[in-house]
Amino acid sequence: MKLLRLSVLLAMVLAPAMAWADPIEGEWKTADTSLATIKGCGDQLCIVMKTGDWPGKQIGQLKAAGKGTYAGTVTDPRDEKTYSGRATLNGNTLKLTGCALKIFCQTEVWQRR
Repeated sequence: MKLLRLSVLLAMVLAPAMAWADPIEGEWKTADTSLATIKGCGDQLCIVMKTGDWPGKQIGQLKAAGKGTYAGTVTDPRDEKTYSGRATLNGNTLKLTGCALKIFCQTEVWQRR
C-alpha cells in the first residue's frame, strides 16, 4: 500500500513538470551534425553541446518570446564571443541566429533528433 501511495505522489509531482516542458527542449542535430541539448536552466533555456569539438560547453541561453520564437544570447565556442541571439521553432526545425550589432548575423538550421 505504501508503494502505491509513493507512486501516486511521484506521478503528481512529476506530471506538471513534464507538462510545462517548452517545445524547444530536446536534442538537436546542429548544422555540422554535432548534437546539442536545449533544456531548462533556471528561468531560461540553455543550449549545451553534447557531441563534437565542444561536448559539455554551454553555447547559449534563450527565453521564450511567444509564438515559437526565443531571444537571448549565443556563444561561438571557437572564439568564446557572445552575440545577441534568437531562435524560431517550426515543427522539428530550429533556426538559430546570432548577431553582432544587429546587422552582422549568421543563421544555422538545426533538426530535432
